[in-house]
Amino acid sequence: MQPCPAPFNLADYVLTAGRATPDKIALAVLGPAGAERWRYARLEGAVRAMAGGLRGLGLAPGARVLLRLGNDAHFPVAFLGAIAAGLVPVPTAQALSPAELDAMTPLIAPDAILAAPGVTLPTAPRCRVISDLAALMSGPMGDFVIGDPDRPAFIVFTSGSSGRPKPVVHAHRAIWARRMMWDGWYGLTPDDRILHAGAFNWTFTLGTGLLDPWAIGATALIPAPGTPPEALALLLKRHDATIFAAVPGVFRKLLKSGAALDLPKLRHGLSAGEKLPQGVRQQWHDATGRMIHEALGMSECSTFISGSPTRPAPADSLGYPQPGRRIAVLDAAGTPLPKGETGILAIHRDDPGLMLGYLGPDGAPALPLLGEWFATGDLVREMPDGALSYHGRRDDILTTGGYRIAPLEIEAAFHDAAGLVDCAATALPVKADTEVLVLAYCGTATPEALAALAAARLARYKQPRLYVPLAALPRSANGKLDRKALVALLKDRS
Repeated sequence: MQPCPAPFNLADYVLTAGRATPDKIALAVLGPAGAERWRYARLEGAVRAMAGGLRGLGLAPGARVLLRLGNDAHFPVAFLGAIAAGLVPVPTAQALSPAELDAMTPLIAPDAILAAPGVTLPTAPRCRVISDLAALMSGPMGDFVIGDPDRPAFIVFTSGSSGRPKPVVHAHRAIWARRMMWDGWYGLTPDDRILHAGAFNWTFTLGTGLLDPWAIGATALIPAPGTPPEALALLLKRHDATIFAAVPGVFRKLLKSGAALDLPKLRHGLSAGEKLPQGVRQQWHDATGRMIHEALGMSECSTFISGSPTRPAPADSLGYPQPGRRIAVLDAAGTPLPKGETGILAIHRDDPGLMLGYLGPDGAPALPLLGEWFATGDLVREMPDGALSYHGRRDDILTTGGYRIAPLEIEAAFHDAAGLVDCAATALPVKADTEVLVLAYCGTATPEALAALAAARLARYKQPRLYVPLAALPRSANGKLDRKALVALLKDRS
């Protein structure tokens, strides 16, 4: 792709397309009583008012602003307003506890906190806390501060599923790199109306649900806080959504809810956040006649492997590297592997969407590399046509009885089990130096029926020894399975 223009400002770029259609709906927050609608002119006015208010605080260029906001329009306005003003926003999940914030905030040393009423804060903030956003935005509008596209634009935290969350520093150019997704994943056009089921503060929602639609001049649709998954089918139809984006668990819940899935305007679905089971993909197609295009990404680089409307992913694969991406499949030493061998998925250091690095103790980002590559920790195999099959996370691999097993392979065997709503495989210690495979599941299926299915579909060493029914699997606020929490839950029950 063409290099990012210079000088550049991420927020200015996101709002440029909407200036041609100032009266078009940029954002609609969909609630039971109707929709809160923001036209492009109103959105840019609010962003510039936020930028002016933040600049009026006297914050130095590059100062960090912690966002402790709810799932409403203030969130993207504050995010873009801070970037417009030359500051570095740090979006965080609304549900974080004070203890979690106390562990995270020293890593970023914020210069200010924007806080919604009732949202948790660090126990002892060491910077100013601003909760009256209306007053902050009541002064003169700010201009867009443009500069080097490689300078820091925002910081996000990794999910922490494989350890403590890490602060990831992204450059302004990260938004330009997302153009590779428009054709490589979305099939995005200015006429689209994209409904995303996630919370604003999640990078999947922030990018796919808001920033990318606005950058091309489309309309973003977001369910109001508290909207149950069962209500999404009605919202999709009522608001003429053309693209639906969600984690696999949301698609699964919609299919299991029994809600009517008559979606005449929907062109396709988008899935990311965790591996989409092939069974869910097929069931969605059977119920709606529409495809789900899956993408693999991460906080450090957003999505970079995907299927798309023009190049759907082959069965049992993630899809292809998006045009313009440079990836490799490496062994543990960093040597590229030939096609057909499973190894570590890696991204070249020069990918424009790759992070500047993890924020270090000295306040500067550091990019860990394996030679010229950033190793993701995802295990993949390149197929003959260039598509990639997914084999889980390197740190999720289960070892039992001398065998190394990907939990996704076990879970896939149960995708169509009668009465099964959700499931996850893990290894659980039963005595010193001994672990057994466990399938935790939700639904009305019986252990006997699941065991019979496993016997018919899995090698003996891959068959779970225990089947544990749960009311729900532990998942993050965005629907991602928390495997560490699952192990802890099962240990408590044993």
